[in-house]
Amino acid sequence: MRGRTDLAVEMKEDIQAEEPVRGVHVLTKNNGDTDIKEVRIVVENEEGAMCLGKPVGTYITLESEQLRRQDEEFHKPMMEVLARHLRQFVGNKKKIMVAGLGNRGVTPDALGPFVIDNLYVTRHLLKEGILSQSVEMSAIAPGVMAQTGMETAEIIKGVVRETKPDLLIVIDALAARNSRRLNRTIQIADTGIHPGSGVGNYRNAITKETIGVPVIAIGVPTVVDAVTIVSDTMENLLSALETSESLKGVGLVLGGYSEAEKYELIKELIAPNLNSMFMTPKDIDET
Repeated sequence: MRGRTDLAVEMKEDIQAEEPVRGVHVLTKNNGDTDIKEVRIVVENEEGAMCLGKPVGTYITLESEQLRRQDEEFHKPMMEVLARHLRQFVGNKKKIMVAGLGNRGVTPDALGPFVIDNLYVTRHLLKEGILSQSVEMSAIAPGVMAQTGMETAEIIKGVVRETKPDLLIVIDALAARNSRRLNRTIQIADTGIHPGSGVGNYRNAITKETIGVPVIAIGVPTVVDAVTIVSDTMENLLSALETSESLKGVGLVLGGYSEAEKYELIKELIAPNLNSMFMTPKDIDET
């Protein structure tokens, strides 16, 4: 396996098999008019979960190069696609709580709190009789353990116990192993989330089993690990070596390594100082 990732679509790419993976169903849809690629991965059973490395459930990935651009004309069709999938996950549930995970003070990790800032919450307005709409929306940005001394899952579980929502939606920044997916991919899953797992900082899971209500997770990859950056550079180097008559032999030797062997080799070469480093685009504040 190459590098850390939170994306089910990247974990599926690791499975090199000519035959379909038993227990994992993949459906890909490309919309040429809007430049939006939709990939639906359904992990149907425990066999598929073990093979993919993701819990049983549905994972939807929306991708577009245009998502990086500050273009409201494009963002509108992407919002419509995202809303369509969310409606399918939400169903007829009326009491919804949204949790924005992450550290507001660290830009690549601030997606969750930023989303909370822009939500129209209605729970208090409904209780006071100011609104009469049917959907009750509440929100929380619980911060991170370094700020609160508490597990994020503990805070959310306590709030859920008191407010009793029908559904929890968690928003979080993710890690990818392909730098081309940064800030141009949205993943939606009905399996909950393990905060920090993509960067090796494992925290308590936020799932239906741990929280007590169904959990939908929405995330955007904003960081990639240093090993992946070096690995991508090595792939470019190998491509260049193949065109060089004098260095072609070196390229053939390195090209004989498998993806997993290349990853382990790079980890050894950059250890110990760079192994724990994660990169984000320099325009991450604007994005």
